[in-house]
Amino acid sequence: MSVTPDKNTPENTADCAVIIVAAGNGTRAASPDIASTLPKQFWQLGEKPVFRHALDHANQHPRVGQIILVVSSSFIEMTRNFTADLGDKVQIISGGVTRQDSVRAGLTALNSLPDAENSRYVAIHDAARPLIPDGLIESMLEALDAAPASVAGVIPVLTLADSLKSRQQNDDIPQTRLDAGPSRSTTVAAQTPQIFHRQLITRLHNDSADKNDFTDDCALAEAGGHQMICTDGAKSLMKLTDATDFAMLASLLNHEMRQDDLNIQPMTETRTGTGFDVHAFGAHAGTIWVAGVKLDSPRAIVAHSDGDVALHALCDAIFGALAEGDIGAHFPPSDPRWKDADSSHFLNFAMERVAARGGRIINLDVTIICEMPKIDPHRDKMRQRISDICAIPLARVSVKATTSEKLGFTGRGEGIAAQASANICLPASR
Repeated sequence: MSVTPDKNTPENTADCAVIIVAAGNGTRAASPDIASTLPKQFWQLGEKPVFRHALDHANQHPRVGQIILVVSSSFIEMTRNFTADLGDKVQIISGGVTRQDSVRAGLTALNSLPDAENSRYVAIHDAARPLIPDGLIESMLEALDAAPASVAGVIPVLTLADSLKSRQQNDDIPQTRLDAGPSRSTTVAAQTPQIFHRQLITRLHNDSADKNDFTDDCALAEAGGHQMICTDGAKSLMKLTDATDFAMLASLLNHEMRQDDLNIQPMTETRTGTGFDVHAFGAHAGTIWVAGVKLDSPRAIVAHSDGDVALHALCDAIFGALAEGDIGAHFPPSDPRWKDADSSHFLNFAMERVAARGGRIINLDVTIICEMPKIDPHRDKMRQRISDICAIPLARVSVKATTSEKLGFTGRGEGIAAQASANICLPASR
């Protein structure tokens, strides 16, 4: 059964919903300059994350009434922190295994909203295309308004400048053979957003739930025998797939900001936290843990957990930057679960709190204060261990050591201490 659109809907009403798909891992685009633990849609592009550019563009359009943002379940809390200023207009849901699964989840969530029937159209967009040109959504909606009822939707396409070839592997020679490809004059590149009659594309997705071989939603509509129309896309609507693309998008964004003289308020802020920890030495020799590294020591540590003062100080520095208390609030020494616990678990939890707040580590710095054991021979191993636990580049980790010149409890060899600082980039507080 085909769905006939209502041609009597008044112009400029909020009759279009938007689904932005941002549930992919995006790991292949990793760059040393970007936190590798975050998928590409959360990278900082200009003054805001990649996905927020398309989201803000859609949010400002007068015909967009609802926005569904589809993300991986593990990044829902982070996404909420990035979108807290947008209110109920934006719904954040968990995506599926494939893009098609995520789009279908978005359509299902949209259909469950009380005012879903107000949205006769739905625009489906990939968050990895952050720079939607001004006027594009409007021109697409106008094209669909004027199209016959037999048209399922409209997509932006980009004319190709390069000649196209077909690459074929030749078993007789090691080189790949090139054959003549399709005509450049009739071949275009499909982009997003793609706008459809909502009920039609929802039914097509539900009917194709067991077929995950469609490259985009237009292909699904065409496979169902439905006609699509196109409008001009844009080179700036390029898709982020690797670090080179990211650099190009950053350049395009900077150019747009210069051209339009935009006054964009920063959406991030840098927080600094400090931490300090101390543990006493026992009466006998033994092994101790310092910065995640096991060392032989003339005197063992007296502690409830493994007594790693360096990791404990780092945890407090991170919690301080987040304004989330101290390590004792999260892992109280009165709790038997933390008896002899590996302190790397504490630091890993602190990093999970950073990710949940939408943040990233700028740098970590720890100073270990003791007369014994000697720290310098193990400094590089300690830096690497902290880097591994936090999943941040080694260049962002500093480990130093000093004595107290025989003064105080550390100078008398009664204990070991550490102080640390953490600089974290977070979404700006409002």
